[in-house]
Amino acid sequence: MKVFFDTVGCRLNQAEIEHLAGDFRAAGHDIVDTPERADLVIINTCAVTAAAASDSRQKSRQAYRAGAAEIILTGCLATLEPGLDGQLPGVSRVVSNQNKAQIAAMLLGREEYFDLEPLARTPLPGARKRTRAFIKVQDGCDNLCTFCITRVARGKAVSTPKEIVLREIQAAVAGGVQEVVLSGVHLGSWGIDMEGNVTLTDLVRYILANSEVKRLRLSSTEPWGLDERFFLLWQDQRICRHLHLPLQSGSAGVLKRMLRHTTPGDFRQLVATARKMIPGVAITTDIIVGFPGETEEEFAESLRFVEEMEFAAGHVFKYSARPGTAASRLPGRVHGKVAQERSRLMREVLQRSAASYTEIHIGQALEVLWETAVEQKNGNWLLHGLTDNYLEVNGLADSNRCNKIDRVKIRSHTAGNLAGEIIL
Repeated sequence: MKVFFDTVGCRLNQAEIEHLAGDFRAAGHDIVDTPERADLVIINTCAVTAAAASDSRQKSRQAYRAGAAEIILTGCLATLEPGLDGQLPGVSRVVSNQNKAQIAAMLLGREEYFDLEPLARTPLPGARKRTRAFIKVQDGCDNLCTFCITRVARGKAVSTPKEIVLREIQAAVAGGVQEVVLSGVHLGSWGIDMEGNVTLTDLVRYILANSEVKRLRLSSTEPWGLDERFFLLWQDQRICRHLHLPLQSGSAGVLKRMLRHTTPGDFRQLVATARKMIPGVAITTDIIVGFPGETEEEFAESLRFVEEMEFAAGHVFKYSARPGTAASRLPGRVHGKVAQERSRLMREVLQRSAASYTEIHIGQALEVLWETAVEQKNGNWLLHGLTDNYLEVNGLADSNRCNKIDRVKIRSHTAGNLAGEIIL
């Protein structure tokens, strides 16, 4: 059977479909790069915003129009709306997050395939091919952020045992992956449901001590519970100098209504500690504008704080009411045009700070993992890749360097990307 996997949303979703693909490969099935070639399409959906839910439905319709014989939906939207098989053409089954890991066993009826040691983990084919492997180490969340539907869709926090995480990483490294990304709904809470008072710090130390991974990156990490012991991990240069810390708002009042476990003052101190202990660290974030009741004064406070933080990059989201969340019942809806203007202003601040962070690297030598390589007419190769601190770099080489790590001297900055030359 030929199987095509697709996903919408976070890195955790990407980690899950890569794992599912491994299950089907273990059972002898082929993973293909387009829905047109597939007998079965599996889509890992998202519901974090109304736009993500719409994108998930669109992915399903596209697979149906492409002629997929069978479509299975899983993920957060599938969990929240289990009747999608009656709404979308070609969808034969809707599988909740709680049952997602058993999809292969459900369809193939041969559970013994999936108790074996994992195969060397290879990237998915086609446009979703990665030189990085996304490894799921945690699921669910015990926080009660008023805007978030993910807790409803994913349930309580559950940590993956460190031995299983290590086995997945070793399989990824055996498959030639240069970088591993640890992923979870609330990554920083790893260990909260385990005995022995273990934390994410302990997990990372265990991975570094027992694997040969060349780069280890952390995905989005909630900005609380991170102490000095955590930042000491970066003494090992294999850990990428990149922290994605979702602030959501720079206004103390809005953060309180969101039930976030941080304040602007706490966040400021956290960022200062990170920058002191991890030289050159890229700190990126997520910001929501137009949260219910957000006044002009609160937005101005948030804008000033984001400008002060000088983030290396950030995502801006207009608040999207999700049925079933506490925020959807809050008064003070912000008009769409007002939210749109606030989004524009916030993006401009983040774009300026991102440009400043990028430009300070001109003249430096950085390690770049090349993610794409396109052969040119003159026989050279145009390369594109990422530094450990998440800067995009273009370069040229006389051979295909895709999935290789090179030291690159940065020469210039154009249109958001750095350009450099490989140092031999």
